[in-house]
Amino acid sequence: MPSRTPDPLLVQLGSHRWLVPLLADLAAHRGARFVELVHRLGLSRDSLTRTLDAAAAIGWVQRNPGHGHPLRPEYILTGKGAAAASRAATIAEAQAEIGLPPGAATRWGLPLVAGIGAGHDRFNALSRLLAPATPRALSQGLTALGKHGLIQREVIDARPPASRYDLTKSGALLAAACVA
Repeated sequence: MPSRTPDPLLVQLGSHRWLVPLLADLAAHRGARFVELVHRLGLSRDSLTRTLDAAAAIGWVQRNPGHGHPLRPEYILTGKGAAAASRAATIAEAQAEIGLPPGAATRWGLPLVAGIGAGHDRFNALSRLLAPATPRALSQGLTALGKHGLIQREVIDARPPASRYDLTKSGALLAAACVA
């Protein structure tokens, strides 16, 4: 029987498209300065600022209280953020392995992949699983996952017609990383 509640950590990781790469980078380098993050992640200063603010609001990232020395990192992970960062690193590694660029997933992309991997293969089942998501957001997420080659859509010839979603080999690899 598939789970009836989404993984809250996965929903939080998907809330901003750059949270997974940011946390994975901070974990790999044991903190970082703002400019280093801009260059390593390849995103704009505004996007990085919004993502850092979101991570700080969740309680995953904080400004280094010992910052000021040129060699000390400006941003570090909190204790709560270290647990999320290990999961983010696993997901980022799987994304790199399948050739998915960082930040390519939509807000509901990771929870959708995990939901399909858990056995929720119909749109309404996914909608019930990810209750705060609107049908439009789910539809766009499923379309984006299909374009990246992570899921397949099968139209069932019935009255009324229905759709069933299944993971591809790449999607199954990402789903395994999402639940690890």
